Amino acid sequence: MTDGDPAYAWVQDPGADPHKVGLWGKLLIGLAAAALVIPSVAAFVSVPYAVLSPGPITNTLGEVAKGKPLIEISGTPSYPTTGELNFTTVSVQGGPGDRVSALDWAIAKLRSSDAIYPVDELFPPGSSAKDVLDENAAEMVDSQQEAIAVAMTKLGIKVTQRVAVADFPKDSAAQRAGIAKGDYIVAVDGTPVVTVDDIRPAIAKHKVGEKVAVTVDRGGKRQTLDVVTTENKTDKGRPAIGVYLAVSFVHPYVVDIKAGDVGGPSAGLMFSLGVYDRLTPGALTGGADIAGTGTMYYTGAVGPIGGIRQKLVGARDGGANWFLAPADNCNEVVGHIPDGLHVVRVATFDEALTAVNAIAAKKTADLPTCTGPAAK
Repeated sequence: MTDGDPAYAWVQDPGADPHKVGLWGKLLIGLAAAALVIPSVAAFVSVPYAVLSPGPITNTLGEVAKGKPLIEISGTPSYPTTGELNFTTVSVQGGPGDRVSALDWAIAKLRSSDAIYPVDELFPPGSSAKDVLDENAAEMVDSQQEAIAVAMTKLGIKVTQRVAVADFPKDSAAQRAGIAKGDYIVAVDGTPVVTVDDIRPAIAKHKVGEKVAVTVDRGGKRQTLDVVTTENKTDKGRPAIGVYLAVSFVHPYVVDIKAGDVGGPSAGLMFSLGVYDRLTPGALTGGADIAGTGTMYYTGAVGPIGGIRQKLVGARDGGANWFLAPADNCNEVVGHIPDGLHVVRVATFDEALTAVNAIAAKKTADLPTCTGPAAK
């Protein structure tokens, strides 16, 4: 301010005491002080919530470094391609080892793209940050293996499934009987086990406290162990043997998927399409920019995921024009599709493959989308 410039001169009542502050002045000073203090305090006050926000997207057909594709295949020819098949992510703040402040909560409330959940709705009570990371990492590995198996099966490549013992809950009957981590379960009561779905019905034939004969393959040698069933902790009255199972697949090629620090199972659908594209000549997408999400089961079914609304926004912000959404998430999609993004409903790998082919051919008029009432 310059003293001689009337446009910037201070205006003051010549009769007023310049050092005396009136009621309104005191009120304004108080409000200004509160405006400074409240956010500062709120930033240090933790609240028992987790915040979900749109995360980045990653092209499964892209590279993680120069000359290093995200999906690398050896043992058989793989092919260059164009376009994008992006898996989508959700940024999670809060939960074990992390905190959401009252200020974070308030900011998330103002963002239409964010969602707020009580921590116990997203994370098991008592779980640690390591527990969450380990579970997410295991789910990512499983999703990749099932995605690879689905893509290869579609191409007529022989894939054999194996069911392994991944871990045990506390006081496991199977562990007491001598079953170990890494064992492959090959039979129950003499009936061969081909898939994980063969195990539960076989155990369910027994009553709690009865013995079940479990045959395992350990290092190429088979042995049968008698396991006394206990009550299922999450389904009272049903028998259980106390094992956490993991599915692995045997096929003739080596497929390495480098997903970075992303965890969880929801990239399975896009991995399966990416592997399929790499194993077939030409560009599956026709150069289109497609994003999507969904768990992938070895049967070819696409399963629902969490954070679909955040993933829709992340896909649009990442430049995608098309989005493949699990059919079971459709009620959450309706009414929340960002401008410029076209959503296709898919329930199986075959439906997703048909959709991508149609997008590549620019024949999209008949592609199914999500309809019906929106979830509240």
